[in-house]
Amino acid sequence: MNSAHLPVGMALVGVTVGFLSLRFFSGPKVGGFRLWGWAGLVMLVLFENLLVFHVGWISTFFTPLCWTGYILMADAAVYSLKGSSRLSDSLREFLLLALTSVPLWLIFEAYNLRMQNWTYVGLPSNVALRSFGYAWSFATIWPAIFETADLLRAMGLFSRPIRPHAPFSLAYRRVLVLVGALFLTLPVLVPVGFGQYLFAPVWVGFVPLLDPLNYAWGGRSLMRDWEKGDSSLFWSFMAGGLVCGVFWEFWNYWATARWLYIFPILQGWKIFEMPLPGFLGFPAFAVECFVMFESVKVLGSRLLQSRQGEQVSWSSTAGSD
Repeated sequence: MNSAHLPVGMALVGVTVGFLSLRFFSGPKVGGFRLWGWAGLVMLVLFENLLVFHVGWISTFFTPLCWTGYILMADAAVYSLKGSSRLSDSLREFLLLALTSVPLWLIFEAYNLRMQNWTYVGLPSNVALRSFGYAWSFATIWPAIFETADLLRAMGLFSRPIRPHAPFSLAYRRVLVLVGALFLTLPVLVPVGFGQYLFAPVWVGFVPLLDPLNYAWGGRSLMRDWEKGDSSLFWSFMAGGLVCGVFWEFWNYWATARWLYIFPILQGWKIFEMPLPGFLGFPAFAVECFVMFESVKVLGSRLLQSRQGEQVSWSSTAGSD
């Protein structure tokens, strides 16, 4: 398998690109393909071709360059299919997603400091350039997953309704929160040699921890969607995570500055640089991305309402004086 990892990976990329292209071109269009989508397509074609000539800055920043082009192109494709998209609807919301992506991903980097599942090689020696590359790369993670999920939903995938679920009880939601907390704490409490095998719970744990809280706080919740008979959001992020996983590993493989997986599981069974079982983590991680960002939005909204309430209270008190 190790000697065949590149042909298998390239075949997987070809199938992924072919499927997305077929679904896009065969679907009805309600809007034009926006200018930024063409710019993204030019970026992808240009940088992938220039990589052959070993242009230093392109090979160093190859992964975030390609992801930037992909995000622009995916957003334009979403607009073409449904007449709206994240960039066209609210640039502010899109930038918030990109900016929030950096600290949210740093949570997983903090886990990795303890659990040692991946490492980075080929990074610029200049600290400023290295920091810039980190920030740019991390800022593409959440937008890539959200845009891919949007694209799959716009293609009409997973739109079939399901039987509505009975309301989730408070006791059930509390149990889920406890399970999520256990998933997220146990891997860092055990010895490192054992914890290296337990990154899977981290790729899952934020979903049972935070989705019940989003439910209780009135945010968008997967459980509330299931109560309404709608599982499209869940499955679009699951599938979107797998699509992004294929592209992440593909572009990372050719870059000079890249990550290597060092977790001790099936290192001889790789597709690009990822040991085969690792691909199972991408769908769960994508769902986590949705749940984590929703929690950020809900907490931000609650803090804003609290501050506004305090200002109104202060104004009322001052007026009475």
